[in-house]
Amino acid sequence: MPFSIVRNDITRMKADAIVNTANPRPVVGAGTDAAVHRAAGPDLLEARRAIGDIPVGHTAVTPGFGLPARHVIHAVGPVWQGGEAGEEALLRQCYDSALARAAALGCASVAFPLLSAGTYGFPRDRALRVAESAFRAFLADHEMMIWLVVFDKGSFAVSEVLFRAVESFLDETYVEEKLKEEYRGSRRERGAFRPFRSPRREEAARRQEEEREAVLSDSVILSSAPAAPGIPIRPEEGKIPPLGAAGAGEEDLNAWLRQMDRGFSETLLSLIDASGETDAAVYKRANVDRKLFSKIRSNPDYRPSKPTALAFAFALGLDLEGTRDLLARAGYALSHSSKFDLIVEYFLSRGVYDLFQVNEILFSFDQPLIGA
Repeated sequence: MPFSIVRNDITRMKADAIVNTANPRPVVGAGTDAAVHRAAGPDLLEARRAIGDIPVGHTAVTPGFGLPARHVIHAVGPVWQGGEAGEEALLRQCYDSALARAAALGCASVAFPLLSAGTYGFPRDRALRVAESAFRAFLADHEMMIWLVVFDKGSFAVSEVLFRAVESFLDETYVEEKLKEEYRGSRRERGAFRPFRSPRREEAARRQEEEREAVLSDSVILSSAPAAPGIPIRPEEGKIPPLGAAGAGEEDLNAWLRQMDRGFSETLLSLIDASGETDAAVYKRANVDRKLFSKIRSNPDYRPSKPTALAFAFALGLDLEGTRDLLARAGYALSHSSKFDLIVEYFLSRGVYDLFQVNEILFSFDQPLIGA
């Protein structure tokens, strides 16, 4: 996908370029800068000395030397001074400059740390907002894989209010669903959660349950009963003839298949056409790259991953019902026993379709991200 948050050591990222939180002077600083120099080897410092000082808000490029990345983009972020010294503008300038450097180098991928959020003291939630804004603007006009690399959870922060709201929703809905699952288990398991009932009421409940199960069993038997000899069940009657039944030939199967609903690809393209937007506008908002979208467009039988299918639901602004329908056409569903699905439902049910924000919350809860 064009943008993803990953938990890793940035010096191990196999990207075309990594961004280093550089010291303004050609010396080895602390934190990420020290780690990058250590992994790249002494040649990096020599190359950095050749560049000289770098002003705050600006960047410079050196080779990657011993790093998996081919290039290191040295970005000098601002030191946090309370927010009244233009720190956010300087930080945004850093991101914009680094992204422009990556594009000029012909990079297909670039990995960033959260600039200025370490020893420079920039509040992490505000630093994240600046990074997100820069990435969003850049990806609107460019095709590039951008990684935001987080070494540990302590170096990443989302809105505390939003995090707590989602956490509360998960607690209420997830626990409720788990209890329902327990109640759907064996009678012995359900008994652990039932209030006390007299033996007479227990017996009545048992008989009622057995009768209900018998009705369900009879329904299953009736619905799967074979057709009478010589009277095939036609597709228009809502049944598929059993294999080997008289008249159950290829023609009947083809007639049945012609009633099949449209698949994911065809449905998606119809929704995009109905939206009046361009393909590029939708797949970019879905956090999906052009190559993957081309595969979806060219293959009517393409089956995406669940995160990809959801990405397009968000990009198109589908409501919960519309999302469930699109997912079903790819063979998926949403479940209240899945934290990932519940977080998705939380945002869809509130009409929030910003995938950057959704993915930040998914990352905070250790869930997969939405996109390709």
